[in-house]
Amino acid sequence: METVLLENMREQDTEALGRNLAAALFDGAFLALYGGLGAGKTAFARALAEGLGISGVVSPTFTILREYEGRLPFAHFDAYRLNSARELYDIGFEDSLARGGVIVMEWCENVTEALPAGRLDIRITGDGDAPRAIALTARGARHKALLEAIR
Repeated sequence: METVLLENMREQDTEALGRNLAAALFDGAFLALYGGLGAGKTAFARALAEGLGISGVVSPTFTILREYEGRLPFAHFDAYRLNSARELYDIGFEDSLARGGVIVMEWCENVTEALPAGRLDIRITGDGDAPRAIALTARGARHKALLEAIR
């Protein structure tokens, strides 16, 4: 595992990070987003999608999953309302993994046992108007290459 820590990230910095990271994404990329309410997970996911040529991304909190087409297929999960990995599988998580493209999941702490071994963990700390800290941890060689894209 390798981690890159970015500090003093304002909203526009977080969005730029998402757009820049999108250029390096590959078929099968999995990004696990962690952070409290208002940390900026959905804003990051929206910027990532914009970098893939996708607009109109909204939070999937109530639908749990929203799928989009862009340079790569984009599946955006929100596990906030889930209590177990079993619930994630019940809504077709395995189908999304098999389909490929890019998967971004918010609130991964609720379903950690379902997460693939190869992924990029993105932990956003801070809230309100204060600058954020973003820790990106690569798990697996393919996801480690994503860290090179942001250095």
